[in-house]
Amino acid sequence: MIPDRIIEQDTLTTTTSGGGRAAVEVRIPWYRALPASCIAGARLTVDGVEAPAASLRWELNGRVRTFDDMRDDTEQWWFPLDSAVLSGELDVAPGVEHEVGVDLTIYIPYIIIGDDEVLHIEEHDTKTMTAVAA
Repeated sequence: MIPDRIIEQDTLTTTTSGGGRAAVEVRIPWYRALPASCIAGARLTVDGVEAPAASLRWELNGRVRTFDDMRDDTEQWWFPLDSAVLSGELDVAPGVEHEVGVDLTIYIPYIIIGDDEVLHIEEHDTKTMTAVAA
């Protein structure tokens, strides 16, 4: 719906401790707030290298979790004006420009498209930005 605004420009951070981790701020590609349980998954790539799925973490409202941790969470909400942080294990050089890609899958619980099936949206955004050491 709003894929070109998923990645917040100039938010790529990197850490080198613990094997290297990259993080980027993301915005919801929908016009209404959704509970954490509707965030089905994501992919993070930097310069074409994908972060391992098991290493992905999602920070929402100050809580860092996996997508499985959020599966039943209807208490925490992602609002259109708030950024979440997607991070994963990737070696990213600070001070250098990188191409960052985010694929995001969310469910829209109030739009029913079939028997016991709700609308799911898969969006992608790519931005070029310089990594900053965290």
